[in-house]
Amino acid sequence: MDDTANTPWDDNGQLEVLTFDVGDERLAIEATHIREIVDLLPETLVPGSEPLVASIVNYRGKIIPIADLRVAFDMPLAEPTPDSRIVVIETELAGEVTQLGLRTDKVHEVAILSRQDSSPPPQVGLRWRRDYVRALVRLPDAVLALPDLGVIFDSVLGSGRKAA
Repeated sequence: MDDTANTPWDDNGQLEVLTFDVGDERLAIEATHIREIVDLLPETLVPGSEPLVASIVNYRGKIIPIADLRVAFDMPLAEPTPDSRIVVIETELAGEVTQLGLRTDKVHEVAILSRQDSSPPPQVGLRWRRDYVRALVRLPDAVLALPDLGVIFDSVLGSGRKAA
């Protein structure tokens, strides 16, 4: 099965994304989901919440969950750096449009990816669950992963209702 079929390439086989780092991984989210990139905000831990979304922040007068993709990708947790940012996104989770923040180690740029440079994740050789990645895209200096946030949140949070 070609997982890249779930990637919303345009008619020219291109996709506009925001690229960022989480640990040693370069990831990208469709630009259409991005609402804002902000400096780290004071977080409030939520007792009993799933580790993926263990805290919330006050973002422009609205309480939103903060997700740490390190948890989903079985990466060690790390302290923030001066380059750390929160990427505020809006995406559909469990049939509901949800606004949430993704904790990143460094935001890079908005880029145009080409479908011809993409491939589905391999059956073996990944340190994370294959279904968490829609596609891998070859760049001149790296390989970029397009995470499938719907699958990640549905599998980690069950119904997805705990995310908000």
